[in-house]
Amino acid sequence: MITTTTPSVEGKKIVEYKGIVFGEVISGMNFVKDFAAGLTNFFGGRSKSYEGELIEARESAIRELERRAADIGANAVVGVDIDYEVLGQGGNMIMVTASGTAVVAQ
Repeated sequence: MITTTTPSVEGKKIVEYKGIVFGEVISGMNFVKDFAAGLTNFFGGRSKSYEGELIEARESAIRELERRAADIGANAVVGVDIDYEVLGQGGNMIMVTASGTAVVAQ
């Protein structure tokens, strides 16, 4: 599956548009990660625990996007956009949404 943020696939012609597809992931941050991130925030530096959670959520959303595109007969997704949103009462959940246009490219 070709997945790209560009509106086309270089070297290929889009012969069919299948429609807009989405991949969504909602991931909760747990106490240990919150505590470690709090220490990082206090002492400075990067929060490896939150970065890892964000990377995993983003990759899962893209995989879900690709699976849904394949389910409708596409072999590529163009114009991919990824959005992030913080959810939950204490802001302890993150939602990652990947969207794009499923196409057949030859």
